[in-house]
Amino acid sequence: MGSVLSLSANDAASRQRKKAEDDDDDLLDSRDRVEDIAKFPYVEFTGQDSITCPTCQGTGCIPTEQVNELVALIPYSDQRLRPQRTKLYVLLSVLLCLLVSGLVVFFLFPHSVLVDDDGIKVVRVWFDQKNSVVILAITATLRIKNSNFYSVTVTSLTSQVQYMNTVVGTQQITNVSSIQPLSDKLVNFTVKAELGGPFSYMYLFCTFPKVKVHNIVIFMRTSVKLSYIGHTTQSTLETYHYVDCSSNSTAAQDPLPLLSPKAQSEP
Repeated sequence: MGSVLSLSANDAASRQRKKAEDDDDDLLDSRDRVEDIAKFPYVEFTGQDSITCPTCQGTGCIPTEQVNELVALIPYSDQRLRPQRTKLYVLLSVLLCLLVSGLVVFFLFPHSVLVDDDGIKVVRVWFDQKNSVVILAITATLRIKNSNFYSVTVTSLTSQVQYMNTVVGTQQITNVSSIQPLSDKLVNFTVKAELGGPFSYMYLFCTFPKVKVHNIVIFMRTSVKLSYIGHTTQSTLETYHYVDCSSNSTAAQDPLPLLSPKAQSEP
């Protein structure tokens, strides 16, 4: 009986030693395989449904300097690549751009600048008895209305006085004034006219004491050049006025019906 138990114990001990030896052999074999795989170069096997990695070009390695520049590949179907409310953001961006564009066009688009005649304010009269000439200094006023959201500059003003279809006086002024946004301004100018030569008879008419009314009709053509944000406009006024040629006057007569202003744009 004692011999049987001793034999069984020996068999069990030998089996354990054999199992331990087998485990050690497996561990050594696995380490050898790992070392062999590490020595084996990387080879990328591409099939019909695969392509070469564009990052490493099939080498399995990336340059060290690009470690912090490259990111992991994310599937196209990943939800993180589909931002929420994209259509809403695009629509709001388009509406905002349209609103801004509309406001810019509304505020910067050139509006009309109206130039109206405000009548003759002062007429001063001199007589040249030796040459039979009547000299008139006519001070007229223009009302310029700016409907834009920016200032308008009156770069020049040219006025011409005619009597009986003959030019008897001209005046030109530069850098006249500046009109503030959404406002109007009165601009005064003086034109000197001489009635002599073929109109020397006007000297007798204007100085004849028995004539109580010495009014004459003159024609005035006034051109105004306006400049704003690179745009130049010219407005022309043509008006008829009564003028007393016998003495100085400060209360001008009402003008005759005003002709329609001619407006033209210059490049």
